Amino acid sequence: MSAVAEQTGQWLAEFTGQTAVSPWMQELRESAFQRFAELGFPTTHDEEWRFTNVAPIARAKFVHATSVPLVTDPPAGPEANLAETWLGKVASFRENAFVALNTAFLQDVVVIQVPRGAIVEKPIRIDHSAADGADVAPRTLIVVGADAHCTIVESYSGAGKYFTNAVTEIVVGDRAVVDHYKVQREDSSAFHVATLAAQLGRSANFSTHSISLGGALVRNDVNVVLSEGTDATVNGLYIVNGTQHVDNHTTIDHAKPHGTSHELYKGILDDKSGAVFNGRIIVRKDAQKTDSKQTNKNLVLSDDAVIDTKPELQIHADDVRCTHGATIGQLDAESLFYLQSRGIGKQQARSLLTYAFAQDVIDRIQVPDLREQLEKFLFEKFHESAK
Repeated sequence: MSAVAEQTGQWLAEFTGQTAVSPWMQELRESAFQRFAELGFPTTHDEEWRFTNVAPIARAKFVHATSVPLVTDPPAGPEANLAETWLGKVASFRENAFVALNTAFLQDVVVIQVPRGAIVEKPIRIDHSAADGADVAPRTLIVVGADAHCTIVESYSGAGKYFTNAVTEIVVGDRAVVDHYKVQREDSSAFHVATLAAQLGRSANFSTHSISLGGALVRNDVNVVLSEGTDATVNGLYIVNGTQHVDNHTTIDHAKPHGTSHELYKGILDDKSGAVFNGRIIVRKDAQKTDSKQTNKNLVLSDDAVIDTKPELQIHADDVRCTHGATIGQLDAESLFYLQSRGIGKQQARSLLTYAFAQDVIDRIQVPDLREQLEKFLFEKFHESAK
């Protein structure tokens, strides 16, 4: 038996044992599972996965469980035909085995529609949780009408060793404003793979913030396609220690002219942890007057921690302004000395400087209670490490 067949064969019984769904969804399921069977799980021989070994996921034995999140304050909008119209159209499963696997297990899809022109004051919260021994495939579709404004907060947590394989598709209408947050606080034994795919309309304003704090093995894919005059912000913070591994892959695709994008990802690594940042900016041939900036900064607190960072620019237009940069460093010796000279102990000084490094991303969060929760988490984490 081939390696691919051996890996995918484990999922066949789970796939065939699913409850019935509508014909169009069943067809989508079957196409996705067929593609998953063709692709198999990625290996480190695949360029997009060469720093992340997902063999622990492929070998693990989980029991598929339905994923029914808690959705708080959804807008009152008609959802008829939205799923059939959009599911699988924004997040393609043709080249991503995990998206294919998620799509093969479509069932309890969270579908949220923000009507044209609506101003949704409260954040729309989608809270996912998983139990020990389970594999779950959360699927979320958010369609925001033209000129609408909304904030979305996705959170992921659980207890034990489990596998979360999540896909979120966001369609943003012309001139709409969407502020999106994803907070991953999975159990330290859990696996987490997630894809966010966003298709942005003309003159839309979209921001997404990915906060990775938990999980044993984590992969976040963020793919954003801009239209003409679109403004996109893609930020992230990842904090790993022990033997945790987190891989962030982002693609910002300037498909039309006059688009602007800003990207800031910051990482803190300690102990024997590992992290990957691969940020790709694509400027299409007709996307003149593009303005794009990408920054990745990493703070490495241990000699045994490893970060692989790869910023990429693919520019096919000539009238653009694009910059990118990556840094890997340790705590600044002069700053440490300064704090110690003011009577602050060495470990506490390290904690304060580490907290300040992360605070830059946290300060950009516009949801007050979420920002306060994360500030508290960071303070307790770094304060505890200073003892």
